[in-house]
Amino acid sequence: MFALNVQRPDPLYSKVVEVPERVTLHGSSAYKRGDALPDYAIANGQTCESLDQFNAGDVVDGISGERIRIVERLDMKATREALEESYNEGFRSIAICLLHSYTFPHHEQAIAKAAKEVGFTQISISSELSPAIRMLPRANSAVTDAYLTPAIQSYLEGFRAGVKEETLEAMNWRIMQSDGGLVHPARLSGLRALLSGPAGGVIGYARTTFMPEQPIPVVGFDMGGTSTDVSRYAGSPELVFEAMTAGVFVQAPQLDINTVAAGGGSILAWRKGILTVGPESAGSHPGPACYRKGGPATVTDANLVLGRIMPEYFPAIFGETQDQPLDFQASFDKISELAEEINRDQGTHLSTYEVADGFIAVANEAMCRPIRALTEAKGHHMSDHILAAFGGAGGQHACDIAQALRIERVVVHKYSSVLSAYGMALADTVQEERLPYAEVLSPEVLPHIQSVFEELRLKTVKSIQQMDPTCGYTSSSFFLNLRYEGSDTSLMIEKPEDSLDFEEGFVRQHHQEFGFTPTGRDILVDDIRVRTTAKASSEDKVGLRELGTFKVRRPASSKQTTKMFFKDCGMINAPLFHLKNLLPGDVIVGPAAVIDNTQTIIISPGCTSTTLSSMLVIDVNTNPPTVTADNQDPIQLSVFANRFMGIAEQMGRALQKTSVSTNIKERLDFSCAIFSADGGLVATAPHVPAMLGSMAFSVKWQIEHWKGDIKDGDVFLSNSPSAGGTHLPDLTVITPIFDDKGQNVIFWTASRGHHADVGGIVPGSMPATSKELWEEGAIIESLKIVENGVFHEERVWKAMFEDPARYPGCQGTRTYQDNLTDIKAQAAANNKGSTLVVRLIQEYTLETVLLYMAAVQRASASAVAETLKSICRAKGRNIFEAEDFMDDGTRLNLRITTDPETGRADFDFSGTDPQAHGNWNAPLAVSNSAIIYTLRCLVNADIPLNQGCILPINIIIPDSSLLSPSAGAAVAAGNGLTTQRIVDVILKAFESCAASNGCMANFTFGLPQTPEDPGFGYYETVAGGSGAGPGWQGEDGVHCHMTNTRITDPEILERRYPVLLRQFALRPNSGGRGKYGGGNGIIREIEFLINMHVGILSERRAFQPYGMAGGYPAARGQNLWFRREDGRVINVGGKATFYAQAGDRMRICTPGGGGYGSVLSDGVDSKGTGDAKKLGFVPLANGSLHARQAMEGDQ
Repeated sequence: MFALNVQRPDPLYSKVVEVPERVTLHGSSAYKRGDALPDYAIANGQTCESLDQFNAGDVVDGISGERIRIVERLDMKATREALEESYNEGFRSIAICLLHSYTFPHHEQAIAKAAKEVGFTQISISSELSPAIRMLPRANSAVTDAYLTPAIQSYLEGFRAGVKEETLEAMNWRIMQSDGGLVHPARLSGLRALLSGPAGGVIGYARTTFMPEQPIPVVGFDMGGTSTDVSRYAGSPELVFEAMTAGVFVQAPQLDINTVAAGGGSILAWRKGILTVGPESAGSHPGPACYRKGGPATVTDANLVLGRIMPEYFPAIFGETQDQPLDFQASFDKISELAEEINRDQGTHLSTYEVADGFIAVANEAMCRPIRALTEAKGHHMSDHILAAFGGAGGQHACDIAQALRIERVVVHKYSSVLSAYGMALADTVQEERLPYAEVLSPEVLPHIQSVFEELRLKTVKSIQQMDPTCGYTSSSFFLNLRYEGSDTSLMIEKPEDSLDFEEGFVRQHHQEFGFTPTGRDILVDDIRVRTTAKASSEDKVGLRELGTFKVRRPASSKQTTKMFFKDCGMINAPLFHLKNLLPGDVIVGPAAVIDNTQTIIISPGCTSTTLSSMLVIDVNTNPPTVTADNQDPIQLSVFANRFMGIAEQMGRALQKTSVSTNIKERLDFSCAIFSADGGLVATAPHVPAMLGSMAFSVKWQIEHWKGDIKDGDVFLSNSPSAGGTHLPDLTVITPIFDDKGQNVIFWTASRGHHADVGGIVPGSMPATSKELWEEGAIIESLKIVENGVFHEERVWKAMFEDPARYPGCQGTRTYQDNLTDIKAQAAANNKGSTLVVRLIQEYTLETVLLYMAAVQRASASAVAETLKSICRAKGRNIFEAEDFMDDGTRLNLRITTDPETGRADFDFSGTDPQAHGNWNAPLAVSNSAIIYTLRCLVNADIPLNQGCILPINIIIPDSSLLSPSAGAAVAAGNGLTTQRIVDVILKAFESCAASNGCMANFTFGLPQTPEDPGFGYYETVAGGSGAGPGWQGEDGVHCHMTNTRITDPEILERRYPVLLRQFALRPNSGGRGKYGGGNGIIREIEFLINMHVGILSERRAFQPYGMAGGYPAARGQNLWFRREDGRVINVGGKATFYAQAGDRMRICTPGGGGYGSVLSDGVDSKGTGDAKKLGFVPLANGSLHARQAMEGDQ
């Protein structure tokens, strides 16, 4: 999010073909129109059954029960010609994905048939692979399958060629899938095999560690060379159906395995006062320093220095000649260099061993974060679990991880380093079927659901028996994918054993995961799923059960010792055991080490290991680590920075999951943070920059306003710019955290979300023409929505609905139920954060937590100061000036004066024009937020974003100016537009890079409320091009700087609202030319299917985004209104509101990013061919948690 050099993963496909075809849903949830469509939209109402009958205007019944309107008939002639052209170019693998094919697959099937006739050998059909709503992940899934399946099949063909056919048949061989089940090779899908290796590990520990008769849930910890996988098992596979894998969102059933970029090869660094581990990895070449190829210091090197890796037990395969042992001295030297750097910067006297141990502690905390999120975010207590450690490095970290998580027992299987392979031998053969279904869950639909269950069950059983006629017993599980009306978060609920009461299980699980139960909302069925299993013949029937069979346990004896370092013991001679020599019942008291040919298991001090036939069971001392306010050190500072960040991340996940509005749930237009007792920002997750640095103003205002009258159990709501708000749709919920006596506030949590409507003169509450604040909706300086633990809905109703309607021409909120549910979700997210803060205090004491809170803030302040000093040195001056202009000509003026010795700086905006008679005024809190964000970008290191970032800065902004308007001034666009110009002018002053698109392109549409209709409002921001810089190209079509949201999936958009997405594409040649070209902007065109209000608030429609160092500026943006009635095209300008008729279209063309450096002498733009710097190897995170993180941090 803070990278000026934005980079995306390269696409898997080489060519895209758009075919003449279009369908959409007939009706939307926001506007119930039935069949009352205008004549232009529907010619007749017949229901069609065959492809030959489908004509434009026809309405067709979809598989899910939703009705589909054919907008444009599939042109098979043009499609076949395109297929033949691609085939002649050498393509043999094709992925097919069309809008709404999850419920209307007919056109995809027709294209697939034609592709087969043309000769394509791999045809991946999105509606068959993943019949679920959301086009983008479904398209990714089809592309992934088309990319991988041929490669896997080629490998299998090579395997078959090397084995006799009769041997293969006798083996009854199967292939592992990501969902933990086996499948016949003939039915293998590359998409379903993405996580087959890690899935084998989950089955391995599930079958060997989990005991149904004592159902203690198990957390899997699989640590390898470049990354670590975490998972959970509590008696049945925990599956997800949409997750991120290798940077790509895919839809496929897979075990909920989450990958963190921290493994043995993760690079250790000291950056801006913080110890960092990864995300960069040394990989296998050059590898860690000890590999003798000149590699950097890594986690492996730290373990080697600490004695947790023993070179004499490693094969001599290292060095250029691949015949040398591990190089201890190289590791020691690299860690020593880091120790010297840390001690020099911090004035400490840490030894090489202490620094190595500190880096291990930071790595462990990085790995604990996803484990906490995986369990606690779903309402489970971490201490109620067993930790199953496996993978090449799992045993080295298991005890420390368990201690950090307060898990009392660790299990390490004797095959832990190859547990994935072992688990595959224990896995079942599985077949699944899934059918989309769009109905309200009610007694009336249950008989039909039951019949679908039976139909799918027979289909899955038949499929298994066809592949394996000798299979015996099969069992089937039945599921409904359920969600509340208005929400897009669904939960897969298994059918109770003796009833069809899905509702009770759904309500219970929803409350457990999200902390509340919506009222007055129907439960909707998204799809029906059946999973049939043919049980494996192999099973580990002893495993952990053996632990209870020992009558006498005896101390294990060892004649060997090895030197190891532990923080509380120093360097010691610890007993060394060989796993093969240990007998069942042998007990080892740590500290000690156990080795075999493939793994090292460290038994930390205070831990006790008992040997079983197939595993080691380690009982862990879970007493808190000795960290006090007396011994502050940079190691614990780095650990606490991770802990604070982890709490904010969990708040964000809770809010995203519990909210119902498109803005918060789909677009992720929200932020969550922790604050100190005085309101200073402590930690925030990478959410929306415009919100992050401004929320502290809201918290501080509430503290001053309510001083002496804040009680435990109070929760506040605010959005007024005069009270630290940004613009009115951004509602902030603020919760105090009291000490254990309930007397003093010790921390605060807050969450801010952009609500689709808060009243005012137009739907969406983002009027283009507002001149006064009251025109933009509800104004709330402070409202106690919860008092003494009681939620006061009547106060919310008055503030959100009644009060705004008192102004002339205004209405109250048009989306009250969504507002109410999202406000409750924000309060629940705050409560989640408060609970985690209290746990942290209980773990370390309040004094210690406060000490490290302040230390983390000081570290951020130091990082900013050092960055400003380095800029002064690099530029040879300490005064930097720049100006830029809004499209109306309003001037932003900046003079930065930096003390080159201390790094303190004045950011003086004197000379900036007075506030505008419009709505692009930026409240003071928002202006500060833009400055904090830009400073964080300039630091270019993974430091926490907190109050410390602004401490070295003295900000001078004239009162009643554009950047600090008077109370009552309109501000709707200041948050989204003027903040971008603040960032531009700061980067321009420092000559850091060219301007990005400089605009959020705030687009709204909707209907006002009437007695007959509740009305609705929709809001989105549209991406543009990013600016190029020294050594990098700008990126095409990305959200830049102060926005960090994602666009709504087109199928969700059209399901919810009466619109048709006509075009969403990159805008060619809109990026500025230069040695490094700027990124291209976006073209987004939407057709309105009913009459409605439309608004656009945008910038860079008059002034182009600037180039830098001789680079050219980017193309300015343009907003066009296509009128159906008379065919006219109207340029509505940067800021406009109009009433569109059904059939009208709005086309938004966003600016590109500026170019950097002079154009090459031949005049050819070098974009795409320059020597742009690529990041080093960074392992891509996987899993459901990282899907959310990517949404939050990388859009």
